Amino acid sequence: MRCPFCGNVDTQVKDSRPAEDNVAIRRRRFCPACGGRFTTYERVQLRDLVVVKSSGRREDFDRDKLARSIRIAMQKRPVEPERIEQMISGIVRRLESTGETDIPSKMIGEIVMEALSRIDNVGYVRFASVYKNFQDAGDFDKFVSELRPAPTGD
Repeated sequence: MRCPFCGNVDTQVKDSRPAEDNVAIRRRRFCPACGGRFTTYERVQLRDLVVVKSSGRREDFDRDKLARSIRIAMQKRPVEPERIEQMISGIVRRLESTGETDIPSKMIGEIVMEALSRIDNVGYVRFASVYKNFQDAGDFDKFVSELRPAPTGD
């Protein structure tokens, strides 16, 4: 593993342990050349996924890009970071288990919204506002009103 500080390719693993609910390995590494310490994560990748955008453009699936967008939606929410990591890993496993290598971006967005709706409504609305391209307050109002349970006539 190349050192991110000096570029040395001869780094040493100092500690390894399971991470992300045992779906990844966290390794603490040390660079003997510059003394730098850094952490890497190893995950099983079942297949290379390609995201097919609505425009037809294709790009390699990027787990970090997915994680960034979810973390932005969940910013300052009372949800443990481990819970968010578990959700991200679950989404990736679900995408990999479809058996397809080409995944429509629309499918990814729907899966993320489904997962967010189960753990935090505010994060769900935040993500939806970007995913569904809300243009004004009326779009928020309509979306949030669909979340509320229907009033019961007593």
